[in-house]
Amino acid sequence: MTLLGGAQTAAPEVEIALSRAPRLVAIDGGADTALGLDLRPEAVIGDMDSISDAARRAFADRLHRIEEQDTTDFDKALRSVAAPLVLAVGVTGGRFDHELAVMAVLAAHPDRPCIVLGAETIVCLCPARITLDPGAGAPVSLFPLAPCRVASSGLRWPTEGLDFAPDGRIGTSNAATGPVTLAPDAAKMLLILPRAALDALIAGLATARGWG
Repeated sequence: MTLLGGAQTAAPEVEIALSRAPRLVAIDGGADTALGLDLRPEAVIGDMDSISDAARRAFADRLHRIEEQDTTDFDKALRSVAAPLVLAVGVTGGRFDHELAVMAVLAAHPDRPCIVLGAETIVCLCPARITLDPGAGAPVSLFPLAPCRVASSGLRWPTEGLDFAPDGRIGTSNAATGPVTLAPDAAKMLLILPRAALDALIAGLATARGWG
């Protein structure tokens, strides 16, 4: 399933997501993005504070309002859909605080595999164990959201036995030497790859051992 947010998004990025996850759900103001691209989402989920009157009218029969203000619209949407894998597009870019909130949502729902597509990179919460082949030399970055460790193989700089923390050691700018296996000890590690590795990550998540 593709979740479409309201951040500035180019049509090719949406096409990339829909070609792999053709079911579409809009996140609040993402309904306007869908309307502008002549797409009709199955549902629009959010607190509806960012959607235009035109989009309200166009999708009046599929608006699902969640009024609470304790979580973001991305959180509301991710926890409300059921899919083996979610591709999220239009949820990054523009505001750094929004991007940090998106990363927090990934950590809050480790049982819901989700890949966030950015302009140049993709990110997901690393599952309990995953093997993927992004191609030798491809950048592989690991960023801890809380203290954790991660066993690995296939990386230029091994991570075995290292203590990671957001205010200590991080694992950005590593690189693949071939197929990569990662096994973090907690659902707190972000995996960041170039967008060209999207299909490799999708394939890896299909056989990964998850947290749920």
